[in-house]
Amino acid sequence: MTEVHAPAVPWSVAPEAHDSPVAAALWRAYYTEASDRWYLLHEGRRTDPGELEREVAAETGADLAPPGGVLLVARHGGEPVGTAGVRLLDPATAELTRVFLREDARGKGGASVLLAAAEDAARALGAGQIVLDTRSDLVEARALYSRHGYEEIEPYTEGPYAEHWYGKKLTPSP
Repeated sequence: MTEVHAPAVPWSVAPEAHDSPVAAALWRAYYTEASDRWYLLHEGRRTDPGELEREVAAETGADLAPPGGVLLVARHGGEPVGTAGVRLLDPATAELTRVFLREDARGKGGASVLLAAAEDAARALGAGQIVLDTRSDLVEARALYSRHGYEEIEPYTEGPYAEHWYGKKLTPSP
């Protein structure tokens, strides 16, 4: 019997305009999932549709545009399935935000590809370190960051959803 292996579906990551239709659709998917997860955990309900619309509209992503930021879109087999945003907090420090993969794209190696591209983007912006904040219930994200050398740091932001802060020194690209 001959074993047949399907070819691996390729991943790609590239900058995308923060206000493109692709970016808007992925932002809506990200916000819906993260918000629903929080409300289900804390209040036993999904996000109110009115709140969802207000919050999606309020976070334009303009801070993820050049020259001080970038929005990256991950594609799996050419289909947009995830994002990562990088923005400068100061000339030496970049912040990682909006890290997201659609549920149907998870478990296929894309998170590591996306995270590496975000770190490269931070280096390209001149940052020597990258930081982020996340919530306690986002255990998969916290595990991803730890696997990739991020360490818990002192809080650098405040807010109801910032419960863990991570940082990583960025070594120059080879």
